Amino acid sequence: MMLFAPELFLLLGSLAVFFISTGRDCGKLARTAAMLTALGGTLLCLATFCMQGDLFYGAYRIDLFSQMFKLFICLGLAIVLLVGTELKGVSNRVRPEYYLFMLLSVTGLVMLVSSVELIAIFIALELSSFSMYLLVPLRDDHDGLRIQMESAIKYILFGVVATGIMLFGMSYMFGLTGTTHLAELLPRLHGMSSSPLAILAIAMTLGGFFFKLAVFPFHSWVPDVYQGASNETTAFIASVPKIAAVALLIRITSLSGIESGALVTMLTILSVCSMFYGNLVALVQTDIKRMLGFSGIAHAGYVLLGLVTLKDSGYAAAIYYIIGYMLMTLAGFAVICRVSAKGENLLVDDLSGLHKRSPLLALTMATSMFAMAGIPPFVGFMGKFSLMTEAYRAGHLALVIVAAINTAIGIYYYLSVVKVTYSAEAGQRPVVTLDLTTKALCIILVTFIILLGILPSRIIEIAGTAVKAIM
Repeated sequence: MMLFAPELFLLLGSLAVFFISTGRDCGKLARTAAMLTALGGTLLCLATFCMQGDLFYGAYRIDLFSQMFKLFICLGLAIVLLVGTELKGVSNRVRPEYYLFMLLSVTGLVMLVSSVELIAIFIALELSSFSMYLLVPLRDDHDGLRIQMESAIKYILFGVVATGIMLFGMSYMFGLTGTTHLAELLPRLHGMSSSPLAILAIAMTLGGFFFKLAVFPFHSWVPDVYQGASNETTAFIASVPKIAAVALLIRITSLSGIESGALVTMLTILSVCSMFYGNLVALVQTDIKRMLGFSGIAHAGYVLLGLVTLKDSGYAAAIYYIIGYMLMTLAGFAVICRVSAKGENLLVDDLSGLHKRSPLLALTMATSMFAMAGIPPFVGFMGKFSLMTEAYRAGHLALVIVAAINTAIGIYYYLSVVKVTYSAEAGQRPVVTLDLTTKALCIILVTFIILLGILPSRIIEIAGTAVKAIM
């Protein structure tokens, strides 16, 4: 029971929110239940952190690797709920359902990182994905544009295509090996490293997780969904699911055994395309959420630097970076959600004079942008440095040079946000007042972004130990 305790608690929390949603005007109660569920899930992940075992006839594995990812997924959910305390972009009438879908999505993500069998992976992925699809159209219709409906349709259609590609790849993997368990399936592909069909099977299966991580060419949904969803929903989509996506990408690539270089070549090409496309298009964005969307595509390319190495140290660097990216992103969205008066989208210029209107929010946004730009001593710098170091050690000098160039490109649009925040005049824009919870959250996020950048060794060490266990 303890092995499955975090998942059971999340399921029970979801059930509780479901019953709450049958009443009227229960938004606050549903939020309280969701927050308690997130905190309880985080505590149970800590309690089961060092446990090991298999469930459901070997389809579900609990180990240090899975529990570490579960911990940060539940922690990310708690932060998202704190970021969206007021939930300005969602009507009171549908807030209970909103929290229900968010909890179900996180339940799917938590189950996904422990799934080591193809059918279990597919079921967990779909539980997470369909719940997330439903979050997007729940945005309140302030101006009658109904952009959220267009975004939701695009999200679903692209998701269905990515799922179809993934299922096609899974069918090939099963046909080639005769099993659906990763521990048996992937090593059997080791003897087929020269077979184009084996390489194609792995590449297509990875497509479903490339979609979650927003890797080129599975990125097309990102800017529209980021812009169309409410600020709180975008904060969730931009951060938490990417943790689970990296976990599954590491599980599959670490056990693939494909040593022909085809997998490395594919990951290298996708990394380069993601970095250049994301950074170059982000340069011309004026809507801050669209800018962060294209930025997320670029960061997905940075994460692939660690996967290209096919080594435990590279995977550990990728884990460290995605955890730091979650914190950087949530810090930025904490500011967006507070500055937005009625849950509307913000332009970069809407942050003008924020250092006078709310010094703490200005500091938080600056920290987020500096970290994403890769400026020391923040976690973004140490994350990029670790990824580039591991890629260089693995012999990918050209890829490291490309990543360094892209980091320089990204500095321009990240620092343009900081420039507007601290240099532009506020004009008629109102002062932003903060409650105690928001102040505490901003201080905590800024502190951890700095601490992880200064003291990265412990988390990289734990990540490396976890990866060695699954390899």
